[in-house]
Parts: sequence; structure tokens; C-alpha cells
Amino acid sequence: MPDLPVYMDNNATTPCDPRVVEAMLPYFTRFFGNAASRNHLYGWQAEEAVAVAREQVAALIGASPEEIIFTSGATEADNLALKGAFDMYRQKGNHIITVETEHKAVLDTCLHLEKQGAEITYLPVDVTGLVDLSHLRAAIRPSTLLIAVMYANNETGTIQPVAEIGRIAAEHNIPFFTDAVQAAGKIPVDVKKEGIAMLALSAHKMYGPKGAGALYVSRKNPRIRLVAQMDGGGHEKGMRSGTLNVPGIVGLGAAATIAQSAMATEQARLTLLRDKLETNLLMLDETRVNGNILHRLPHVTNLSFGYTESEGLMMSFNRQLAVSSGSACSSASITPSHVLKSMGLSDSLAHASLRFSLGRFTTAEEVDDVIRLLTGAVKKMREMNNA
Repeated sequence: MPDLPVYMDNNATTPCDPRVVEAMLPYFTRFFGNAASRNHLYGWQAEEAVAVAREQVAALIGASPEEIIFTSGATEADNLALKGAFDMYRQKGNHIITVETEHKAVLDTCLHLEKQGAEITYLPVDVTGLVDLSHLRAAIRPSTLLIAVMYANNETGTIQPVAEIGRIAAEHNIPFFTDAVQAAGKIPVDVKKEGIAMLALSAHKMYGPKGAGALYVSRKNPRIRLVAQMDGGGHEKGMRSGTLNVPGIVGLGAAATIAQSAMATEQARLTLLRDKLETNLLMLDETRVNGNILHRLPHVTNLSFGYTESEGLMMSFNRQLAVSSGSACSSASITPSHVLKSMGLSDSLAHASLRFSLGRFTTAEEVDDVIRLLTGAVKKMREMNNA
């Protein structure tokens, strides 16, 4: 079997950490009970495992365990937060503020809500992907019921001024929701200190299993109530019915604990590797970084290679390197990235951009390999284009 490509697409998904798999395995076979079966030992064991995972996820983001609602992933959590808040608070108003560079799980949910009568303000970003807080303040209306701004962008790694947004939201008594899928487990997140009322996260973005995620919902200061979007047995405090995915939830909890314990070390290690990769690739003419270089995730760089085309580059090395030309959740589209376009990139530059997202298992040797591969591929494509 040929060697697998170097994997630098960790923002799309991460490999499950072997320690996470080990924690999950007993809950497929020996401890297979339904966490809602409270009349026998099998159910009690499952319920206890879910309770432990709830504590582990809460500890990662500075929440209380009772504020964690388990979901099938961040897309469901985004939908529950936005639709649930709109349904609950629509008598107060129908206005939601979000950002042009949000993940499609938020943007498409907002489009759905517009058909239900919501008015959505899509804030622009500057050339580095940051929201202008004066624009946010100016957008607030008496009818504003929610502010939704992602913590860190999935394509560029740009980190928004979350604490400042939380303060603005609190000043106007408006709940603040953030999709923190790329930030949770990678950088410190504290929902209480940062004024976050709701937060979505996903296991498979932090070395846990696919199919498990969570929504943090504040219980006080402010107390948030949501209208459930799935009806059934009233699981998860009535906010999310359905038999709990106990193995997945156990995996999410284990992933959260591992990420929290390794965070400081991984931040430093990945920053060094990312900077080495970036510095060497920027030696290529007509190459630029997309995003904010001061406020960004430690493991992400998005680069435009002028006079190339990202799909062509990836085809030239796809058996040796796995990277992305944009969000994996919308990669079937050939249209330019909405994130890069919102930051002012031309179509040609947006189509010449690649996202590199390093991870826990990325090595220094792999970074050297990627520098060699990209340097050769870019030079070759430019020579062909000039021929």
C-alpha cells in the first residue's frame, strides 16, 4: 500500500486520538445501555458516562455541566441556537446580527430564518477578516434578539474580538452566540469571562469522533431559553430529543480533557511549525497570507499563490499532500470562497488560495516535505502558464 499523503487539513476533520478511541470502546459493547433507561444498571452506567463527559466538556470552556446540551455535531448546535432563539424570543423582535464570513451552517440557517420573517444584518469584515466593532454597535436595534459571531474562522484562522463583542451584547441585554468549532480545544475559551450566552463545538475538530457535538446554553446572567427543534422524549432538558450517542459523547468528553491538558504545549509547537511553513512559502514571489497575522489560531495559515490555480495545484500533489482550497463543508462548489471574497480578494486570488491546517500529529519532517512539494508545484504551474 502506498504511503498516505501528508495530512494538513485538520480544520476539516481530525484523526481520532487513540486515547479517545480507547475510552469509547467499552460503550459499544460492555456498557451499551441507553442513558435514558433509569430502571437498571445498564442505563445507570450510560447515564454516569454522559454525566462525566458533560463535566469534561464544561471544564474545557469554563461552563457548568448543566449548561451543556449534547448534539450530533456543531451544525445541529448552530441550528438549535439560531432557530431555537428566534422561536423563543421573536415576540421581543425579529432581528439577528451575524457576519459575512460565518460558516455555512450559520449563514444557511439565517437564510432559512429570513423566510420565517427574521431580519438579518450581515456585518462586513476588514481585509484581515476582523469585524469592526463600531459596525456592530451601529447595527443593534430595539428588535435585535441575537448576535451571532464565530470565534475563529475555519478558512483563515482569524480570531474575532470575542470578549469585546460579549461586552457590547451585555450592554444591550442581547444574547451572544458563537460557533467555536475551530477554537475549542485549540486556544483558551471561557464563556463566562467572554460574555458568551451560547457556544457550539464539535468532537471531530479536536481529535474526537464524528457525530458528536455540544451546545453550551447559559443558565444565568443571562438565562437563555430555547425552543426545541427536535421533538420526542424530551432528552437534554427538553432541548434536544433523541437517544444519546453514548460512545460519541464519551469520546467528546475524553477529547475535551486531552485537549485542555495539552493546549499550552500544542499552541507553542504548532505556532512554530506553522510559522516555519509560512515563512518558507512566502519566499515564493506573489504569495500572500490571507487573514489576520496577529489574531489567529496557532495551527492555520491561508496563502494565495499568485498566477496559479488552487485546484490545479492540489491535483498535482493530491497523492502526497492533503490540504483544502476552502471550507470542506462547501468544497464541492467551484465558486470562490465567500470568506476570502468578503475580505476583498479578487476571484483570481481567491481561486489561487490554499488553507493549511496543522494538527496534533503533524511533524517537523512533514512540514519540510510540504515546503518542498508546494515550492515545486507552484514554480511548475507558473512556468506552464507562461509557456
